[in-house]
Amino acid sequence: MNALKSLPEQQLETILELQVNNHPGVMSHVCGLFSRRAYNLEGIIVLPIGKTTFSRIWLKVIEENKLDQIVKQLEKLPDVKTVTRHPQGQSIFSELTPLFQS
Repeated sequence: MNALKSLPEQQLETILELQVNNHPGVMSHVCGLFSRRAYNLEGIIVLPIGKTTFSRIWLKVIEENKLDQIVKQLEKLPDVKTVTRHPQGQSIFSELTPLFQS
C-alpha cells in the first residue's frame, strides 16, 4: 500500500532554491515574507556562491496548497534573481539531517 494514501494528512515537502544578491538583510526579507503570509518554513540553508555577489538559499517548504503563491511572492522580492522548485526526494536537507539527529 502506498504510504501517502495511508496518511492523508501528510503533505509533500518541496525544496525551493533561490539565487539572491549577497548582502545584509536579504535573509530577513525572505523570512519576513514567510512570516507576513503565515507560511511555514521547515528548513533553511544559505551559502555564498564562490566569490561572487550572489548566494544560494534552499528552503524546505511543506505548504503544497500555497506553493504557487509562495513562488510568486518570492519572485517579487528585488534581491531574488531566480526561484527553482526541486522535486521531492532530491533534497540537500536529507543529506544533512543525520548530522543533527541525536
